Amino acid sequence: MKRWLFFAILALIIGGCQKSDVVREGKSNMTGEVGNIRIATFAGGCFWCVEADFEKVPGVVKVVSGYTGGQKENPTYEEVSSGTTGHVEAVQVYYDPSRITYEELLEVFWRHIDPTDAGGQFVDRGDQYRSAIFYQDEEQKKLAEKSKEALSRSGKFTKPIVTEIVKFTRFYEAEGYHQDYYKKNPLRYSYYRYGSGRDPFLEKAWGGEKEAAKSGGEGAFKKPDDATLRKKLTSLQYEITQKEGTEPPFQNEYWNNKKEGIYVDVVSGEALFSSKEKYDSGTGWPSFTRPLEPGNIMEKEDRTLFMERTEVRSKHANSHLGHVFPDGPKPTGLRYCMNSAALRFIPKEDLEKEGYEKYRKLFEGKNE
Repeated sequence: MKRWLFFAILALIIGGCQKSDVVREGKSNMTGEVGNIRIATFAGGCFWCVEADFEKVPGVVKVVSGYTGGQKENPTYEEVSSGTTGHVEAVQVYYDPSRITYEELLEVFWRHIDPTDAGGQFVDRGDQYRSAIFYQDEEQKKLAEKSKEALSRSGKFTKPIVTEIVKFTRFYEAEGYHQDYYKKNPLRYSYYRYGSGRDPFLEKAWGGEKEAAKSGGEGAFKKPDDATLRKKLTSLQYEITQKEGTEPPFQNEYWNNKKEGIYVDVVSGEALFSSKEKYDSGTGWPSFTRPLEPGNIMEKEDRTLFMERTEVRSKHANSHLGHVFPDGPKPTGLRYCMNSAALRFIPKEDLEKEGYEKYRKLFEGKNE
């Protein structure tokens, strides 16, 4: 079914809406990196849905809907949707590699499409709606192929994985009214999304795993290899989290941070501590009386430096965080002494957009 036909039916049901005037941007993008921000390109059927899904992922800076993979320069929506230009509806995902890796983006992508459908995606039929990964360089190609192979071996789907892996050429930004469609037209978008069959399929295929893939790295996190970690982390972050290093006291980012929010693992994003339990220990390192999520914390005996201490590591990333000591204030009597470089702070006002909305209630009733 074509989307115009779908909405012709929808207009009769809910009274119709005046279609926005088309503002043609006429922009194309050919680069895989903008400063420290990198770009990934994916096609998964209706770009309204793919854009909405990726914009909820922590570490994604912005997502742009558009067209790629075809022959005609500067194609219009009408031309692409007719299936005559060779383009597919796609999105360009601008992401911060220090917060999310390309491998993690691939995991999000798989969990929001039907990779076994070669004829389109859900209600949208035709090559212009097929799923594809457009790699920007050989590294992305290698990672995409590895990820696709892993999905095939997983047995998650009984049918073959047919999503294409294609060399990126040029991306044309879609008309203005297509950008952030899910925000501008929430009623029409919600009706279309569910009616298209996308969400029922994803719920059946992935269930809670689909949500875990976008919840701040918890649950779905897979630790990258050492080469990727070295690219993702600063030298100090790598030394501390991977080599059990220690940063200088009073010369680190969060020792004197008094803002409200939560602290997450800099590698995985798993929630670790809250400002509600942070206190000034006088040591020059961020200190807490208890973890926010005890299940994300591991403790192990540490006999280095001719001392007996208790090391604290994160569960999913196995990052070295610091140590816990029995000299803290009431009510726990504990001091979780952490390295700032092992943490990332998320202010309370950013919790929802970063994917940690469940912790927002901790700070309700306070002045923003």
